[in-house]
Amino acid sequence: MEIDPIRKIYKRTERFTLIILMIALPIFGLVYLYHSSGSINKDLPPLGGFLNGFLIAFSSSILLGQYLVFHGKIKATFKEEDLVEKVRIYSKATEQRFLFLFLVSICTSIGLLFGGNPLHTILFALALVFFSLAKPSPDRMARLMRLKKEDRELIRAASRPE
Repeated sequence: MEIDPIRKIYKRTERFTLIILMIALPIFGLVYLYHSSGSINKDLPPLGGFLNGFLIAFSSSILLGQYLVFHGKIKATFKEEDLVEKVRIYSKATEQRFLFLFLVSICTSIGLLFGGNPLHTILFALALVFFSLAKPSPDRMARLMRLKKEDRELIRAASRPE
């Protein structure tokens, strides 16, 4: 089997996930530093109690939802015979998962900036855990898709630099 299509899909997914992380981390980091700094004058309008609660509930439900949606889509790979199609399904599910996690990071950044509730920091920390658990790797892909030994080796070979 040719590994070039798998390599393309893997590299594109890896690049996408890194770009999302490179955007989400500094945004929250700047907001967190702004919020925790005692010397900066904060003339921001306060976030209402309802809106603050909505952002917390929305972020929590997206964190739960991304996990359930991702694993639901991964189950579709069990029915596929073609490895390239399995990797394609995994890639799309991972990209969607990272977009959900990015949405959580934006919501928690906005909530912390305007509301100051420490729950936003906790929810962002949970999103970081999911970011690290969701990052594609050959071993993680093989385990989640329950690949055979030959297919595992093809995934490993596709993930190596050319």
